[in-house]
Amino acid sequence: MMKSLLGTASIALAMATAPALAEIKIGSIIELSGAGAAAGTNFHDGVKMGFEEVNAAGGILGEQVELLEYDSQTDPQVSRAMVQKAIDEGIYAITGTVFSSSTVVNMMVAQQAGIPQFTGSEAPTITAKGNPYIFRTTFGAQKGVPKMTRYMAEEMGVKKAAVVWANTEFGKGGHDAFVSEAETYGIEIVADIPTEQAQTDFSADVLKAKNSGADAIFVYVTEEESARFLKEAQKQSIGIPMVGETTLIGAKVIELAGDAANGAMGHVGLSADAGVPAIDEMVAKFVTKYDYTPDHNAIKGYTAAWTIKCVTEMIGEADSQALADKMHGLTLTVEECPGVLMDATWDDTGEMSRESFFVEVQDGKQTVKAILPPN
Repeated sequence: MMKSLLGTASIALAMATAPALAEIKIGSIIELSGAGAAAGTNFHDGVKMGFEEVNAAGGILGEQVELLEYDSQTDPQVSRAMVQKAIDEGIYAITGTVFSSSTVVNMMVAQQAGIPQFTGSEAPTITAKGNPYIFRTTFGAQKGVPKMTRYMAEEMGVKKAAVVWANTEFGKGGHDAFVSEAETYGIEIVADIPTEQAQTDFSADVLKAKNSGADAIFVYVTEEESARFLKEAQKQSIGIPMVGETTLIGAKVIELAGDAANGAMGHVGLSADAGVPAIDEMVAKFVTKYDYTPDHNAIKGYTAAWTIKCVTEMIGEADSQALADKMHGLTLTVEECPGVLMDATWDDTGEMSRESFFVEVQDGKQTVKAILPPN
């Protein structure tokens, strides 16, 4: 009896003193509800799939990743509170948010705590504030819009343009970048049309753009609003090329707009239809897992997960400061980190550079018209 009790006590002691399974905590702060839910859900699902693959491949430095998920509700102040909550819970790095109006608020909290943040936001101001802990997962508008504007001027022969834009941090960034580049290429802005986040009626905006005398319309609003604009443009038989960034011709927009998306054109940093073998493979796995086609936000999230894994293993420890330091001036190739899908470089501000694509929506898919070099 005594021997049995001793044996039980020994087992209990061993269990009590055995080290717990080590985990690296990542905070996913993202728009799962509110006006940004379409973009945020894509980004979230890409991050989740990426880290599930990371864990299946042995984790990061032999440690499993625990993904802590927080809904920003597409509200800047809620997102700020969620970033603080994630920091209080001991995260190593942050993925998100997507909406720029949230990121410009919540990234200051991450900066104060010294936590690297991998954002899907594209407003130029994100990387212009001197924050050494912010890193993009795709281009800012100041990178993408110049590529697109040059194509409009040199390949499409656009001389006059109307600008339809969201009156938000995101929209202002795209608007200002386009207006500046249009001047460079001699494109006259003949109509400047601001719209609101979550706007539902675009009839007056489409009519104004249609009657402006423009050769093309630059549309820079978020996904759900883009779909509504395209539907209204089809209804009014607009008859003018509509050009934008990824938010005009992304997979979610095509799904929502249906055949109204056909003919829309734009620059995309990432595309499920790009014909890049690594992206094709990621998309196939995503469709199998989630039963929908990922847009650029999902690919952003997926590459964020793999970037965190690969760079952490380069530095040899899960140290937030070391991760941020290593990211500055870093080039990460597909050869050394297949999960990034395309070679990418980050400069000292956290801005990304890589090849991208100019596409046209044809039969409900993005058809690549040109591959654009890094800038």
